[in-house]
Order: sequence, then C-alpha cells, then structure tokens
Amino acid sequence: MAETGWQKSSFSSGDPNTNCVEVDGGGHGVRLRESEEPSTVLAASADALHALLTHLKAGDARTH
Repeated sequence: MAETGWQKSSFSSGDPNTNCVEVDGGGHGVRLRESEEPSTVLAASADALHALLTHLKAGDARTH
C-alpha cells in the first residue's frame, strides 16, 4: 500500500520528538499508527473507524 502521508493528531504538542497517533486517510480506508512504532499499522474502513470512535466517545467500555 503506497503511503500518501501521515498526519499527526491535533492533540500532539507539536514537538517533533513527541510520540502520538498518526493517521493516513489515503486509499480505500484509514490507517492508524503510533509514531513510536511506525511499522505497526492498524487499517480499517472509514465506517468501522467511525463506529469505534462513536462507541468510545459514548463511554461504553463493555466488551462484545
């Protein structure tokens, strides 16, 4: 999968040495990685990521 460019989280302090979540929305889905471990990438469809974030924002910590 070709990289289109990683974008740091808006919650990052702006310090280039700060580890944070990065996102790449190119291609057919969304990819996430931790800047400290850039070779480990989580890929999901936009719909699946939206469902996860909605679930987390609701504060529902139940496992299914």
